[in-house]
Amino acid sequence: MSGHSKWHNIKIKKQKMDQVRGRLFSKMAREIMVAAKEGGSNPDANARLRTAIDRARDAGMPNDNIQRAIQRGAGELQGASYETVVYEGYAPGGVAVMVEALTDNRNRTAGEIRAIFSRHGATLGGGSVAWMFDRLGLVTVARDGHTEDDVLLAALEAGGEDVRTTEDGFEITTRPEVTYKVKDALATRGFTVTAAQVTMQPKNTVRVEGKDAQQVLRLMDALEEHDDVQAVHANFDIPDEIMQQVG
Repeated sequence: MSGHSKWHNIKIKKQKMDQVRGRLFSKMAREIMVAAKEGGSNPDANARLRTAIDRARDAGMPNDNIQRAIQRGAGELQGASYETVVYEGYAPGGVAVMVEALTDNRNRTAGEIRAIFSRHGATLGGGSVAWMFDRLGLVTVARDGHTEDDVLLAALEAGGEDVRTTEDGFEITTRPEVTYKVKDALATRGFTVTAAQVTMQPKNTVRVEGKDAQQVLRLMDALEEHDDVQAVHANFDIPDEIMQQVG
């Protein structure tokens, strides 16, 4: 699991879940709306929409909310019009940061994201960092007495590409468009799936400690709490004890 994924999990455990769910549902609704707007309202013919719906259902988002978001995206109901924007920059310690956002006001969001970077000693822009990441699906399975070979065989049959053993279980990497298909197939086979997401995995990580590490984590926190931000990706490697302390 990447350092940023660990940090995200620590934060979720320490925050009030009702606050987390409220913010998460709002962001998921935006993603569903944009996916439906760009690729149509039929999830069977729109992989991005299918993924967004599956993620929302996994988080417990009510079906009525999901359907309203689809209808707004398809133009069947009135609502704000959002567009996808990506911001790239560097955090203290040379950490590469990618921010994915959905906004109805590009200028406002850009100014607010720039201000967040500045307040935490980071720089927005300064060159592309997208090449440092690979977009992939990530499915996490609990150990539950399974071996890596057991998981690998089931994952490959379900469409997964690789398996890695972690402290808590196993991580299966997939192509983004089949992430939730693999997740459902593993669950059907009796594996305990603890998480499934489409993410940007860093090709290499940057070790950061001390004050720089604290600034990086607070930057991640501030960015993820912004209403327009859908996801933040970074290539830091920070000791667990610092993440626990700041979290």
